[in-house]
Amino acid sequence: MVSLVEEYRGDPDALVLGLPRGGVVVALEIALALDLPLDVWVSRKIGAPLNPELAIGAVDSDGELLLDDNSVKLYEISDRYIREMTEEQAQEVKRRYERYRGKDKPSDVKGKTVLVVDDGVATGYTMLAALQSLRRRGAGKIICVVPVASPRIMRKLEQNADAVECLSTPSYFGAVGEFYRNFSQVSDEEVLECLEQARSRQN
Repeated sequence: MVSLVEEYRGDPDALVLGLPRGGVVVALEIALALDLPLDVWVSRKIGAPLNPELAIGAVDSDGELLLDDNSVKLYEISDRYIREMTEEQAQEVKRRYERYRGKDKPSDVKGKTVLVVDDGVATGYTMLAALQSLRRRGAGKIICVVPVASPRIMRKLEQNADAVECLSTPSYFGAVGEFYRNFSQVSDEEVLECLEQARSRQN
């Protein structure tokens, strides 16, 4: 993974942003290897009513909604459901920022090179929401960095990032967890440990 983004090693205008929770674990390794600061960038998936693992959209770090209109029509999802889930996930975004950052302000990404890291991309909506929110906030260069991604989502990622660095895009892609020996749930405490480890290295 690190070899894909080696050119950003020690860049004073670059930082690594992990998508909680699992993406922060991967992002830590990249941040430490490249001697770059690490922060979180939160977006939250909205799942289909009877299949919460199937993403029909996502809420980004500003509470903005990114929606898959085709899925909404296909599954006949009501406006009420979308409103309720958008509010619920926006509150979870807020909770996570407060949990991970406390009173600290978010990283200023304006004009910066940001390496946006997740542990993998399936439908891609949480990553796409993150990329779009970073673009709105004026990030100078946005690099999407993932170990594995569904080939179906690569074009959308490339349209929303300045570059996409991905180790593998297997033709058969069921779920991200299939490509890990250990894909256990990452806790809030582990995310905080990752952030603290990165901070202590930078100081």
